[in-house]
Amino acid sequence: MRAVGIVGVGMLKFDRYAEKSVAELAGEAALLALKDAGLSMRNVHLLVAGNVLLSHSLLGQLVQEQLGMVGTPVINVSNLCATGSTVFWQAHLAVASGMYDVVLAVAAEQLGKMGPVATFFDDEAVAKKGPEYAVTGVSGSLQTPVLMGLAGLVYMRRYGLTFEQLAKIAARNHRHSTLNPYCQYQKALSLEEIMNARMVAYPNTLYMCAPTGDGAAAVVLAPWSQARRYASRPVKVAAAALSSSAWAPERDGWLLDAEGQTRAAAQEAYRRAGLGPEDLDLMEIHDAFTSLEPWIYQGVGLCAEGEAGDLIESGRTDLGGDRPVNVSGGLVSKGHPFAVTGLANVVELAWQLRGEAGARQIEGAKAVLGHVFAPGFACGVHILQR
Repeated sequence: MRAVGIVGVGMLKFDRYAEKSVAELAGEAALLALKDAGLSMRNVHLLVAGNVLLSHSLLGQLVQEQLGMVGTPVINVSNLCATGSTVFWQAHLAVASGMYDVVLAVAAEQLGKMGPVATFFDDEAVAKKGPEYAVTGVSGSLQTPVLMGLAGLVYMRRYGLTFEQLAKIAARNHRHSTLNPYCQYQKALSLEEIMNARMVAYPNTLYMCAPTGDGAAAVVLAPWSQARRYASRPVKVAAAALSSSAWAPERDGWLLDAEGQTRAAAQEAYRRAGLGPEDLDLMEIHDAFTSLEPWIYQGVGLCAEGEAGDLIESGRTDLGGDRPVNVSGGLVSKGHPFAVTGLANVVELAWQLRGEAGARQIEGAKAVLGHVFAPGFACGVHILQR
């Protein structure tokens, strides 16, 4: 297998783009990535595209209509919240295998005006008020917000984590958002504001849940041996790993195994990269609901079992700490356009390694990790190096 490099990246600010189509968003992000690499569609040997809600699932072909229909083969991917990570994994594999030299990975999603979002959240609220109210849960429901809340409750009961400590995670992420112009919401919130906000599904209040929205991201990959042909500061892909949920009789079914899926993908990524969590300068992890973060901390090896509360209180995961997490603002600030999140994490991490992250820059960052979790279905973990 060949070493692979990232030679171009592009991303749109997560927002509401009612006047544009999902294909137009994807095309814009793809153009940004190609321009970053000094390439055009004629130079691309394979296009991998990802989307969850586009009913006909031909995003890649629609992107080609905008960028140039030059006969490039297309793979369309849909893997729920891990779609962006899967797009990147597939693109990486295509280059690493030696089959293709230049691969364009792109993902786009438009949740702001698409009704099917209701199937992931509270159908009644969305039907009455529109997709912007999709992040609503009812206690006792099987809707995603409630399941994510239950995961938090289990951690609290099992390890003594408090509601206030969970709120501190959200406060950190919202604080980081003020440094990231690509966030849908860029506003620091006090602990009191977060804890006293409308309860969605205990223990997650409104500000502990990712908002719906639209977005697109793109990455251009090439063999590491050729990377400097396209980029003055290429980023090396040290590892790309995927996992799915494994059956476990001792696990409560509704817990969705955030920790187990994460650990499986993380351990595979660490093995391939020859690194451990102690070698990483930054982690961007999935926080569509704040209650997931403690489980993911354990899954990626950021803390030992039951120690998430101590880690939160230490301040080590803040920008400026020695184990920074979600300096981008996390999904609770950026938003979570399902298909885009995993690829957007790759773009953010590439900017960090290229020294282009602005006020949120981790100085001297050499190795970073991106993580995305689709509850009960898939998990992607990628490690990048300078």
